[in-house]
Amino acid sequence: MPLAPDEPPAGPAERLTALHIEHARAVLRFLLVLTHGQRQTAEDLLQETMLRAWRHLDSVPTEPDAARRWLLTVARRLVIDGVRLRHGRPAEVHLVDMSWIPGGDDTTGTALASHAIRRALGRLSPSQRSLLSEVYLVGRSPEEVAGRLGVPIGTVKSRTHYALRALRTGLEAA
Repeated sequence: MPLAPDEPPAGPAERLTALHIEHARAVLRFLLVLTHGQRQTAEDLLQETMLRAWRHLDSVPTEPDAARRWLLTVARRLVIDGVRLRHGRPAEVHLVDMSWIPGGDDTTGTALASHAIRRALGRLSPSQRSLLSEVYLVGRSPEEVAGRLGVPIGTVKSRTHYALRALRTGLEAA
């Protein structure tokens, strides 16, 4: 049952429904521009925008233009938060591709691979070798290593990232 233009919605659910009907398309178009046409991301952000409106319904202005500005501001901030989140984390690093290392029956290949790994590990700093040993050889979690070293878990993760990158560079040089 549609509301008259000058009649305010009766309850919170009706008000949110009215906000969605009136502003969702405009907010979605805005989000599509900000997400460079990524429809699924824009729709997820629209849903989060409407959820924030539901949680803070008393903060949403009753005037239509002001309500749209409020929703667009929330949507823009969600996009900014998403970008910051993606850029704030170091990129995940995968171990060096060791498929080139021969099987156990090839002693010459094994010796050469072992020598290359020892040389690459020798080029690392002692702290990098120790960190990689704790995480990959001993099998400790980053949380355990952080506790042992007395540093934040993010520091352990970033140091591991840089140590693996240095190891990869050393293996490529060998």
